[in-house]
Amino acid sequence: MSPTSVFFLLILGSMVDTKTSSEKGSLLYPYGPLQGDKTNPKHDDGTSDEIALSVPFTFYGKSYQTAFVNNNGVISFDEPVRQYTPDPFPLADGRPFVAPYWGDVDNVLGGDIFYRQTTDPALLADISQDITQYFPKSPFTATWALVATWDHVAYYGSTSQKGNTFQAVLTSDSKMFYIILNYWDIQWTTGAASDGDAETGLGGTPAHAGFNSGDDTNFYNIPGSQTDAIINITTTSNVKVPGRWVFRVDDFQVTGVDPPRLNNDCWL
Repeated sequence: MSPTSVFFLLILGSMVDTKTSSEKGSLLYPYGPLQGDKTNPKHDDGTSDEIALSVPFTFYGKSYQTAFVNNNGVISFDEPVRQYTPDPFPLADGRPFVAPYWGDVDNVLGGDIFYRQTTDPALLADISQDITQYFPKSPFTATWALVATWDHVAYYGSTSQKGNTFQAVLTSDSKMFYIILNYWDIQWTTGAASDGDAETGLGGTPAHAGFNSGDDTNFYNIPGSQTDAIINITTTSNVKVPGRWVFRVDDFQVTGVDPPRLNNDCWL
């Protein structure tokens, strides 16, 4: 093999992402089949089976026994959400849910959605340490978590290889309830049926990230939601960790917020 060929193979090898989910920095908690995750079916606008929560989850003061991990970037309580174009919060239809990245995902075209409930001591220790660091006035020892991960998921109508990777973690010590949102790699904002460009996945009605209480009054929008700036959510945070947003959600609390920026550094 010529020196030129060896050099080319070395360069090619350096471009391949060989990291496992647990090695992708400290942002994403471990996920995937090796962690015991279930995988959503390959259906456009699909959803998980109903998840009977082993620990009832309190969200905006109301306790829920069941949840759904919806393909379109939403974790909902009591009933699934198949809607693919996001609406502004608060919604008037009474649906309570968290939207890590509500947009028109098509896992038939690419990517997977994983989820599991867990009491794994090592994972809960990591989650507890992180939350206690971000909310030091309320020491927290997690006893349960629901981890949902959208892994390199495509958008509806895509003619590209773009994929988004993000994660939501619901966790509790049975008294306090938190949600952690992790954004590892965001390459698109909009599916073609939401007036997005099929080649770029941009434009139209961009994705929405935030919380809808279901009471038609209380909600929270992560800055940049439903604007072009949501593409940069991997660089924003309310806990000084780029790409991570953390909230106490039983009695909804948000800590410091960084305003979103476009790539040209113009503040929105």
